[in-house]
Order: sequence, then C-alpha cells, then structure tokens
Amino acid sequence: MSITINIYYKGENGNAKKFAHEMVSSGIVDRVRKEEGNERYEYFFPIDDNETVLLIDRWKNKEALDIHHKSEMMKEIADLRSKYQISMKVEKFKSLEEK
Repeated sequence: MSITINIYYKGENGNAKKFAHEMVSSGIVDRVRKEEGNERYEYFFPIDDNETVLLIDRWKNKEALDIHHKSEMMKEIADLRSKYQISMKVEKFKSLEEK
C-alpha cells in the first residue's frame, strides 16, 4: 500500500522556489529518488501562489518512508529549510487497496 505525502513549503521573497532548486542542483532529489521504496519525488509550483512549492512524495510502504526519515539526507534537507527559512504543511494519504 503506497503512502503519498504532500508537503507545502512556504517562504518569502521566492525562498521556497530557491529551496526546491537547490534540492535539485545539490543532488539530494536524485538521491531520494534512488532510495529503495521511493515511487515519486516531484516539485510543483502553484499558479496562484508564488511563495509556495508543493512536493509530492510517494513511498512503497511505511517501512521505506521510515528508513528515509532516518537517513542522513533528512539533516541536509532540514539544513536547507533553515537556510531559506521555509515553513511546512504536511498531508499524508494512503492508497486504496484493490480487492
């Protein structure tokens, strides 16, 4: 059962977009996508909100997500959030199992 996490990163003066661009340019995004169990890791920019970035993050199961949360990358991501003074709003969804 896949788990999808929507994370809304909010900043000021374009900092949310700068954060997302540095996540990509630093290679963190590629490393997350290569983690066992990662099914999706993509950023989107809302058309009507220039100060927010949406990350859609999907994992095969809770175990894969838990391993990701314990990884060294989480400190790197937290450091970038701090650098750009980003706040977060998180939504978590579980896929429906087919019967």
